[in-house]
Amino acid sequence: MSRYNAMREIPATAGFKEGDVFFLCGELFGRGYANGIVDEARAKGMTIIGATVGRRDNDGTLRPLNAEELAAAEENLGGKIINIPLEAGFDMEPGSDGIAPVDRFKGVKPDDWASVKLDQAEVECSKKRGTERFCKNLSAVVAELEKMLPAKGRLLVVHTMAGGIPRARVFMPILNKLFKGQGDRFLSSEAFWNSDMGRLCDASFNEVTADTFRYLIDATAGLRDKLEVTYAAYGYHGTGVLIDGVFTWQSYTPYLQGWAKIRLEDIAIEAWGKGIKATVYNCPEILTNSSALFLGVENSLYPLMAALRAEGEQKILKECEGLLKEGATVDTLLDIANTYLTSELVTSTRDFDSWPQHNKPQQQEYMLNVSAELISLNADPKEIVCAVLSKGVFQGVGKLMFDSSWEPKAPVFWLNHDVIAKTLAKM
Repeated sequence: MSRYNAMREIPATAGFKEGDVFFLCGELFGRGYANGIVDEARAKGMTIIGATVGRRDNDGTLRPLNAEELAAAEENLGGKIINIPLEAGFDMEPGSDGIAPVDRFKGVKPDDWASVKLDQAEVECSKKRGTERFCKNLSAVVAELEKMLPAKGRLLVVHTMAGGIPRARVFMPILNKLFKGQGDRFLSSEAFWNSDMGRLCDASFNEVTADTFRYLIDATAGLRDKLEVTYAAYGYHGTGVLIDGVFTWQSYTPYLQGWAKIRLEDIAIEAWGKGIKATVYNCPEILTNSSALFLGVENSLYPLMAALRAEGEQKILKECEGLLKEGATVDTLLDIANTYLTSELVTSTRDFDSWPQHNKPQQQEYMLNVSAELISLNADPKEIVCAVLSKGVFQGVGKLMFDSSWEPKAPVFWLNHDVIAKTLAKM
């Protein structure tokens, strides 16, 4: 585990202050990881500036936000948004033949995934054009950002771009089988990943999740001559959680974005070697808007309650207890989660050096059944323990990333349940 670098101690409180600038590269949607660090910047009185991915018209044209969309986005962020579309990726970028990757799947049925063949030269052409569009718009965004910066001070740049599933309708039923399929509906992630459709996903994940961080660091090089600039990015590479009373690294399987997340770490390590303070913070699993697709990812969130208990944090635990059905307790959830995390079906693929792992039929079925069992213990399916714990995670992560970014110590950190519980207890 040479790369594994868990943050064990809470960093000192950041010295960011009014007049310093916080730039969020990646639009803020709903409630998720990035909200925590935005809240920290707001509390410090920093000038908050954001970006937008833009919107697509019905004909596929990428455009800036209209007045109503911009007002809503700026209210959500609590700051100014530079209204130049920073949509990453190339799935809707035409190739030399005028056809975009998403349009190459017209007429393709979900069961055809293994037989689909893509012209890799055309995919590469779309990728090149998508990168050129993104970098051109990013340069324009940075030019606008520079006009808004003070003559001196600190600039914290936070990269939140992730994902990259091609936006062709055929992908969703395939991915539903891949992540949630059981029995006859099970789909091997390894088989899919080795298909042309899987290779397209791989290239798209790399471009959106990882390479945009490189483009961002390169595009803001001039700003580093004027201000002290630090960079933070959101990663995932498994999490250390309490298993049988010991904090142990584990991961959600199958995590196909994992290769892109490793690439993201590589970019930070490379930048760090050049004296650029760029850090990827690997965050714990939480319940997000995409959890409907990645069902079971939240199974390893429950042990956070044991970590909180060990730190004497009671507020979150009481809120969780209050959401459970009669007869169910926090200990009930912890026992089920611990049994799951110690099962051979789960531990047999728990290997850091070969991460990420692909799914297996029995492993996936067990994961999904445990997920359903745990969720069923909530009194109201719309008010669940995972949502409370997820909010705690992004608050803790936000605090840790924000304070660590004042004097970054390494290019990659794992924010495990132990340091998050310590942070939440202190907060």
